[in-house]
Amino acid sequence: MQIILLGYMASGKSSIGKKLAKNLSLNFLDLDDYISEQEKMTIPEIFKVKGEIYFRKIEHLYLKEILKKEEDFLLALGGGTPCYANNMNEINKTDAISVYLNGNTNTMIARAIKKKAKRPIIASLEDEKIPEFVAKHLFERRPFYEQAKITIKIDDKSKKEVALELTEMLG
Repeated sequence: MQIILLGYMASGKSSIGKKLAKNLSLNFLDLDDYISEQEKMTIPEIFKVKGEIYFRKIEHLYLKEILKKEEDFLLALGGGTPCYANNMNEINKTDAISVYLNGNTNTMIARAIKKKAKRPIIASLEDEKIPEFVAKHLFERRPFYEQAKITIKIDDKSKKEVALELTEMLG
């Protein structure tokens, strides 16, 4: 079984993914970590040194590389991954089960502000600018996220609760 978690930044793709992978006895992969290992640079360094266009190009190549693997895994994507280079088409061409961790705009704004320091894309924004940024981003990205085979609501649920719900659904 191959499962791919997608959703906006701070939706819990990595933390829910690790719990779910453990529950289902799957290897856990994080696309951003995979890219960092291959490129020997952090994601913020790649953006800074080589730019977003380069990053999106290699993100697409590494995603395709992982999707070709024969073994079972759970893959957490970056928040923007589904929105570029026909990545959702690539994902949906496979037998992998894509899962959209869907939080409403208020949930995602609150989580983004809480995790701001760890998120290069918003770290430099003042807190009062984040709601508009997140709302606009979600509006642009939702059509891509909604191409996932399964959508699960994450509002007012702990990461553990979401992982358990998905375990029951997919197990």
